[in-house]
Amino acid sequence: LALQLLASLPRSRLALVQQQITPLLQFDIVGTLPAELALQVLSHLPAPTLLLCGLVNKQWQRLANDQSLWKTLCASRGWSWRTPPNASQPPRGNRRLRRRGEYDSRWDHSDDEGIGDSDSDYEPEPSAPALTVDSVEEAKAELTQMHVELDTMAIQSSLGLKNKASQRSRHSAPVGFNAASDPGSARRKPDYKLLHQTHVRLRNRFLTQSYRLSPLQTKGSLNNGGHTSTVYCLQLYTYPDTGRQVLFTGSRDRTIREWNLGTRMVERVISGVHTSSVLSICVGDGYLASAGSDKRVGLWNVNTNELVKVLSDHEDSVLCVRFNEEYLVSCSKDRTVRVYSFPDLDPLFVLDEHRAAVNTVSLSGSYICTGSGDRSIRLWSAKTGKCLRTFDNHHSRGIASIDLKPPIVISGSSDKHIRLFDVTTLQGWSTSPDHINPPAHQAKKLLPPLPPTSSVAPWHHNGLVRSVLLNDDFVISGSYDLSVKVWDRMSGMLIADLTGPHTGRVFCVAADYTKIVSCGEDQTICIWDFSHGIDTSFVQLC
Repeated sequence: LALQLLASLPRSRLALVQQQITPLLQFDIVGTLPAELALQVLSHLPAPTLLLCGLVNKQWQRLANDQSLWKTLCASRGWSWRTPPNASQPPRGNRRLRRRGEYDSRWDHSDDEGIGDSDSDYEPEPSAPALTVDSVEEAKAELTQMHVELDTMAIQSSLGLKNKASQRSRHSAPVGFNAASDPGSARRKPDYKLLHQTHVRLRNRFLTQSYRLSPLQTKGSLNNGGHTSTVYCLQLYTYPDTGRQVLFTGSRDRTIREWNLGTRMVERVISGVHTSSVLSICVGDGYLASAGSDKRVGLWNVNTNELVKVLSDHEDSVLCVRFNEEYLVSCSKDRTVRVYSFPDLDPLFVLDEHRAAVNTVSLSGSYICTGSGDRSIRLWSAKTGKCLRTFDNHHSRGIASIDLKPPIVISGSSDKHIRLFDVTTLQGWSTSPDHINPPAHQAKKLLPPLPPTSSVAPWHHNGLVRSVLLNDDFVISGSYDLSVKVWDRMSGMLIADLTGPHTGRVFCVAADYTKIVSCGEDQTICIWDFSHGIDTSFVQLC
């Protein structure tokens, strides 16, 4: 009816109507609302749109920069503001002082004490009936001129990896690792927009392989108190009372060492517990647990520098140990997984359903995930000791590494491939060209099914995948092929291929929002720093 009425009017009357309606159509509804209501409207917008809103006018800019909006966005991603300590904590404890080439396919894990024998000739039995067990955002473009260059590089990286020459041009020469900091940051008022944009910049650094490589230790460099043999394991740890981050490493030389990442020196040497190689460590809440080829598990209080307890229940090398606020779990070449209460370390369960060495274990809440040389992955309840689910056909050879962030599991295998899947739907991706997503279950899908053409990454490792790590955006892996690789968590696409400094097999990787750390057979400990030139003193690293 309105259109018919307008059609019946002469042109001069239409022009008059247009003059009267136009100001009404240009009415700034959000700008006229009370600030509380306007912020409520803007709180439903994603970060890129919020940045665009800040370009409308000064009033919208004030609203779009409101700290409550950006604090909510940061909280949704788990990003926290960290206030650095006023002074660094003095060192804890007493300080003690093959030619580079391509991956050799003849290498196996016969001399890698951290991997048990695989049951390669065993045909898996049909799995027991499964019991039901109760994403990564796309890369966000920066919208400010400050980040234009980073955005351009990120877009280019989505089309494929750069050639080696262009990669080298972006990599800084090896220099000392020092986290960027602002002397006045201890007094800085939290700026959650800055925090959010800093995380976006760091993520773009990962996407574009823009890092500064800094070996913490190389073979023969013992002037900083480093290890004298193969480094099997490592973990980053931040002291909660000071906010100071350190690195713990374990080695074939039977010691655990604590590194100051600022001075690049060893601050503490933990020895006398293990009589042979330290194969695995886990650090958290003031405790350090270690596992060794001497069949022992040791627990230390890192604040008091005291040994709490030594467990000697396993009958063969203990390959992996993990703990949280309730449980400590260890796995061994003796084909068993042992569960203890924590920190009392009272024995709870012995899980003995694997048919070969249990190479790896991951613990999250009351769920335990184990991987074995029998090619199976098992999900257990730490409360009851029962096996909740068995995954037998996810790899063609033994499982070497695993990480669990419910309901997502990431696994690495001696078949040279990585697989990520949702334990409730089995949906996910693999680097194997033989992988096909099974039909989705009726359960809620936390990972969308991917078409076969996009569920397989075009690149993969050329050796056993010894270590895998799962975080909010990426999957990070280390392999016998001398490389560390970074994958997109959602699609499985290879994002970064970090090669060069390791001349021996990579045994372990660790990471936070700013860096990746790797170690291996060549005694080298490498820090791949993606935060160079960026002030990260206010970023909660993990």
